[in-house]
Amino acid sequence: MNDTRPSRPRHGASGRRDARRRAVELLYEAAQRDTDPRTLLAERVGATEVDPINDYTVTLVEGVAVHRERIDELLAEHAQGWSLNRMPPVDLAVLRVGLYELLWAGDVPDPVAIDQAVGLVRELSTDDSPRFVNGVLGRIGTIADRLRTVL
Repeated sequence: MNDTRPSRPRHGASGRRDARRRAVELLYEAAQRDTDPRTLLAERVGATEVDPINDYTVTLVEGVAVHRERIDELLAEHAQGWSLNRMPPVDLAVLRVGLYELLWAGDVPDPVAIDQAVGLVRELSTDDSPRFVNGVLGRIGTIADRLRTVL
């Protein structure tokens, strides 16, 4: 017997993991096209796609866009020996999403934000990237409570 019910949106860890990956992809694409990520997001949300954009993806892309200046300042300050321009673009997109979750997503525990960023960069980038992302977000994670009080 065929199940004709509409598919339900994915929730939980897997749904969020997919949303994070999609946010990284959108941020990466926007950087490559030199366009505002919110503009790209609006184009995609309005388009008829086989794979609709998850609400959490929208939250992440918009959150990174709104806080981008502060996110980039913190990344530049804590990425020892690395300027943002030297970072692989995928790593930078993952770091931005991870830092947004670390500091502004109140429902994501700090270790989860870091772990998810490391997992994403492990899938999407170089063999050295997980250690780099873990180091940068780990350094910021040690002062995250203090940073959140001044945001």
